[in-house]
Amino acid sequence: MKSTPFIFRTVALSLLVAGALAQAQITGTVTDKTTGKPAAGDRVVLVDVRASMKEVAQATTDARGRYSLTKPGSSSYLVRATHQGATYFIAAPEANAPGNITVYDVAAKVSGVVIDEDVLALVETSQGQLRVIERYSVHNSSAPPVTQWSPRGFSIVLPPEAVVASAEAQRPSGLPTTLKLDPDGPQGHYSFNFPIQPDRDGKGTLFQVEYELPYSGGKFTFHPQPSIPAKAVWVMVPKSMNFTSGTGFQSAPQDPGFQTFVAQNALPGKALEFTVSGDGSLPRGDDSAQGGQQSDSNQGAASSGSQPGGDTPSRPSDPLSKYKGWILGALGLLLAGSAAFLLRKPTALGAAFEASAAPPQARPATGSDALLNTLKDELFALESERIAGTISPAEYAQQKAALEIVLERALKKR
Repeated sequence: MKSTPFIFRTVALSLLVAGALAQAQITGTVTDKTTGKPAAGDRVVLVDVRASMKEVAQATTDARGRYSLTKPGSSSYLVRATHQGATYFIAAPEANAPGNITVYDVAAKVSGVVIDEDVLALVETSQGQLRVIERYSVHNSSAPPVTQWSPRGFSIVLPPEAVVASAEAQRPSGLPTTLKLDPDGPQGHYSFNFPIQPDRDGKGTLFQVEYELPYSGGKFTFHPQPSIPAKAVWVMVPKSMNFTSGTGFQSAPQDPGFQTFVAQNALPGKALEFTVSGDGSLPRGDDSAQGGQQSDSNQGAASSGSQPGGDTPSRPSDPLSKYKGWILGALGLLLAGSAAFLLRKPTALGAAFEASAAPPQARPATGSDALLNTLKDELFALESERIAGTISPAEYAQQKAALEIVLERALKKR
């Protein structure tokens, strides 16, 4: 019986400690990287992953950009900061670690936004149709760094006959996000309502669209029209098809498994044209493996071509080496769509691209921290779609619920 008071004291002390931990404070600073100053007046909220992202605490940053939130329990939480309409997430820090958040100012048009590479992959011809995947690598090197974001944040021009099958976008770090292209003017003109954030670790924002064209006559003429300056416009063509350059394109061999052509320094309004004829399909991943090795062995000879204006164009550091994976490795699995996040994760196309595009030393280590980074960006993407009205309430609820499940597991492991 003498031990009873000690047991009670031990239990009481444990409850007090648990209560203190549950009511732990989260403090941090929100910094506007555009101005290099604290972001004063930004709304910061604590959201409970287990409670359908319910806001359980909120604060407003002071003149120094500081905020303080109280965790009401031991659930899994995220901290969300909103700056000029854009939202940024971090996992709620543990053990009194600082919850610092970086944000950027937002503008409709930003100087320093260019297309690094516009890659058109003529995937295959089938039943009188030509299937095309086009991916744009857009870099935002604005100084000071500013996010370009508006309903017409990034405009593209497709052939008027194009029937869009799907569209995706991806931030400098994060997962591909399925989007709805918005018509923007004449037939074939579209816009992505998606933020172009400043580059991160040398990586820009990616946009991708898949579409089909009528090909009953076995011939089609393209007139690429970049909406902003493009350093290079690449075309990937099956070996069995014929390519005729009308204006601007030159042969630039990259891989013996398919034909590649490039037009450099393409500007809005500058005439570009090429025609393809015949039938064929790009090789699938396994079919191109040997060809890719042969291509690597021949890079030295190929790179000895003259500068622009000579007989052969200069080769901008073999850009297609990082695109072969996402094109060739997914021809049978292209953008298999679903509203749920678990099927919204990177398609074989997007996953192969992300794996091949990042240099080995820049790839995040596997584990909960890497997953948290991608989940944060996915949450931001989902909220952006909701704010922009590009996703229905039912789809938003379904995808958010699936995100919460994955995020909760990641936070537990962390």
